[in-house]
Amino acid sequence: MNITRRATLSTAAIAAAAAGLPGIARAQAKQVVVGTWGGDYGELLRQHIDTPLMGPQGIEVLQDVANADPRKTKLLAERQARRGTFDVACLSDTDMQMMAQQNTLDTLDFGRLSRAGSIVPALRKPYAIPHIYSALVLLYNPDKVTTAPTSFADMWDPKYRGRVGFSDILYSTNTFAAAMAGGGSFSDYGPAKGKLMELRSLDAKIFPSNEALAAALKGEEVWMTPMWLARGYMWQKAGIPLRHVVPKEGAYAILFEAALPRNSRNKDNAYTYLDAMLKPEAQTAFADRMGYLPTVTDATLPPEIASRISLSEADQARLRSPDYDYLTRAHSEVLDFWNKQFKG
Repeated sequence: MNITRRATLSTAAIAAAAAGLPGIARAQAKQVVVGTWGGDYGELLRQHIDTPLMGPQGIEVLQDVANADPRKTKLLAERQARRGTFDVACLSDTDMQMMAQQNTLDTLDFGRLSRAGSIVPALRKPYAIPHIYSALVLLYNPDKVTTAPTSFADMWDPKYRGRVGFSDILYSTNTFAAAMAGGGSFSDYGPAKGKLMELRSLDAKIFPSNEALAAALKGEEVWMTPMWLARGYMWQKAGIPLRHVVPKEGAYAILFEAALPRNSRNKDNAYTYLDAMLKPEAQTAFADRMGYLPTVTDATLPPEIASRISLSEADQARLRSPDYDYLTRAHSEVLDFWNKQFKG
């Protein structure tokens, strides 16, 4: 987001109000600031929500782009402020749970969402709307990994030395995979430390973003990685040779959500934005482009897409919800170990 431009608009609105020029003041009120990821996610928001759904309503969308950790830090730092940076904050379900527990988010008034009744009941929460979801899988290149893996533990096979890659921004997910490979559980990531250091000695690679990891997969620098099934689908569409497996140790579904910070400046516009995120056409667009499943009951996927991003009953049986309370308690330790020891 262009902060200088926003500051200029804010100053203009204040001056306009003082001078009795309501037109300029109203222009400022028709904005909504969305804290989101960049890359594919941010671009899809622009193409399928910001421009076609918000634009005709006269609402200008300003994306504040960053990874999740800076967004969480900003929410926490501003929670006592009367006016915050974001009108809408996008986060994964785990991160959103943390922010809700820290009293940074509004309890949603679902009566202000015309699409509330379409939300899949199991995905409904009081503090956020569900936007899209997928499952954690192990992606691999079948041209290089000729025996299909069945387990997270397969990443530790010495024959894959230097060919296992991680996206840095998914440090918690990567730590989970290492914990499960080491005999841990959804509520015990302790074994991950030793397993990650083992993998470091096997020359595992770390990439700064999902997009950088995709480039490494495409160039066959990396053959295997834990990742969301939706990403695998999107990368397959881009011509990267990939298959997936839900590991036998078990995995979880990832849910990306959107919420209103308590100090949102433009709550009417924010509710309009949340409603737009739940529209069938926007949900179907994310499924088509990124492979994420819809979170509303009236979004119909073409059979070809549904067959590639849905899970079999056996795969679904290996999935369960994350232990949100454990992740909240362990988050700082997980991040500290990842940055200072595994990466260091």
